[in-house]
Amino acid sequence: MISTRLLRWAAWSPGIETHDQWHAWSRAPVPLERDGAPGVPFLPAIQRRRCDPLCRAMLHAAHACLQETVQSEVTSVFASRHGGFANMVTLLVTLAQGEALSPARFSHSVHNTPAGIFSIWAKNRQASTSISAGAGTFGFGFLEALGMLSRQPGRPVLLVSGEEAAPDPMRAKVDHDYGLHAVALLLGEPGTEGALNYGFEASSDPTSTSRYPDAVEFIRWYLGGESSLRICHPPHAWTWSRSAESIVHPVTKDQ
Repeated sequence: MISTRLLRWAAWSPGIETHDQWHAWSRAPVPLERDGAPGVPFLPAIQRRRCDPLCRAMLHAAHACLQETVQSEVTSVFASRHGGFANMVTLLVTLAQGEALSPARFSHSVHNTPAGIFSIWAKNRQASTSISAGAGTFGFGFLEALGMLSRQPGRPVLLVSGEEAAPDPMRAKVDHDYGLHAVALLLGEPGTEGALNYGFEASSDPTSTSRYPDAVEFIRWYLGGESSLRICHPPHAWTWSRSAESIVHPVTKDQ
């Protein structure tokens, strides 16, 4: 098991945005809404117009999770299984129809778009990884963040995980259809209290049957009373447990 400490966290999904709303959702979870996007007023207008809903959600969560004094200092991991799914499907349909691609839409279609925009507005020149690892993306993103933390123990690591709902042409092709969401976790060295233990192992257990995305399931667990959380996506499994009860509340900034 590897120990870390969750210093701060923030999350966003349509209609579940504030401190009280996330606590209420964790007590009585319901499926996430598909459509919506945060305002991200901290971005310059030209970048804000080009960001798709997923990029907005991930950047909003990152902004809400970080104090301005550390925005330029953290290393970061941005994890998303499909990235800007709807935007990519639109580009593929355009190509199939023999039409010219929109340069603006194409420029924001790459998987590391949120990481790139984050580095610009936060004036952050630290190491950053954009990761996609199938169904296990959140678990592997967490592992990547801990690897970064071990290489620079005094520097916290920002993990941002997000997905958007599958667009209509692909809804029948994916093995899940979660609503839009983004979760940001600021991880640091474990202290005397509030440490989280993380484990990664090979597993042949059945695939996780949770109705909620892994990152959101982590938030539900963290705000709840269970001692441990196990998520399985064969051939891998991830386990989180608490060494001490310590709830870190999300920071709500003006929209």
